Amino acid sequence: MTADPGTEVLLLRLDPDLPAPSYAHPGDAGADLVSRIDVVIPPQGRVTVPTGMAIALPDGFAAFVHPRSGLAMRHGLTIVNAPGTVDAGYRGEIAVTLLNTDVEHALELHRGDRIAQLVIQRVERVRFVEAEQLPGSHRGAGGFGSSGGWKAAPTH
Repeated sequence: MTADPGTEVLLLRLDPDLPAPSYAHPGDAGADLVSRIDVVIPPQGRVTVPTGMAIALPDGFAAFVHPRSGLAMRHGLTIVNAPGTVDAGYRGEIAVTLLNTDVEHALELHRGDRIAQLVIQRVERVRFVEAEQLPGSHRGAGGFGSSGGWKAAPTH
């Protein structure tokens, strides 16, 4: 069985000294994006970091910028508006707005450090049809927390 070579995505390296997005391991969903600059993110601060990359996605695709789990776990670094959405028509530089959730320590990143993952997915274009009411479902109108996973604080 041969591996699928995947969908072609045109890439413009705005900074040719930086590596192209790449997958760290076979089967990875996200390709690593790196920082184009050195930056210090203060405690609870946020900074928009350029990646030096621009892409042209085919129609019917979108790219989603996700946090890197290692940075989140070890340093409390996450992405504002995660995942960030890159639409097929966007041709500018991909930038990542990083948030340092640590309340005491600044986080220093260097040019070339891996800062995020780019996940490219096929997306459906839909036609919204107004209705008088919606059909029922098992979940109904249950929203945040409706499927459990946490317990409400006891009331005394």
